[in-house]
Order: sequence, then C-alpha cells, then structure tokens
Amino acid sequence: MNVDEDHVADTADTAGTNEPAEPDGLSVTRSVVDGVTVVTVTGEVDHHTSGTLRQALTPADPDGARTVADLSGVPFMDSSGINVLIAGHQAHGPTGWLRLACVRRPVLRTLEIVGLTPLLPCYPTVRDALEG
Repeated sequence: MNVDEDHVADTADTAGTNEPAEPDGLSVTRSVVDGVTVVTVTGEVDHHTSGTLRQALTPADPDGARTVADLSGVPFMDSSGINVLIAGHQAHGPTGWLRLACVRRPVLRTLEIVGLTPLLPCYPTVRDALEG
C-alpha cells in the first residue's frame, strides 16, 4: 500500500474529522492510499453522529472521486447512517465510486435488508475494496 503522507495530512486537517465528536461519539479519519480516499470510521452511526460521517464521505471534487469506507469499527448503524451512505454514493457522481470494507455482520445485515448491497459493494478488506 502506498500512502501519500503529504496528502493524508492535508486531507485530515481540512476535513476536520480526525477526532471523536464526544467521548462516546464517532471517530472518523481520512487517508489516501494509491490515490483513493480511505475513510476509517469507529463508533456507532446514529442521528447524533451521522453528520460527521456525511462530511467525511462527501468528496471535495465529485468528478471521478473514489472512496473506501472502512467500517470495521462500526458495531451499529441506524437509518441515519443508511441515509448518509446513500448520499455519499450520490456525491461521488457518475464516474466515481464509494465502496465499503470490513462491514460487521449487524451493519451488513441492515444494508442487505434495505437493499443497499447492490448499490454499495461490500468487501472483506480495505485492500480488496481498493482493488475492486
């Protein structure tokens, strides 16, 4: 994995999402791996924390943007999170993509129930999502 260290710092600083919203809140970090933004999410995604995730999944330039959301640290996601994932997918425009990686079983089950897995591909690892 090639990480663009300078771009990681720039993205992290400008995104303003590298710290949890509150002690029990959501932590979101952004990095760039092989030219793809990797958003690592830790904590529960609900109506109190979904704004942080929405901000992190919205690309600055949607034309051809590519993002992998690492959800390995997300044990729970409510409908607010589902709406954020849909908005994130739409924000990537027709030539970009949003892929999910390391989705825990309870969250994956919710995505399957609402029919999002055909729209948002889920991969077992970040590397698999990057290689698509």
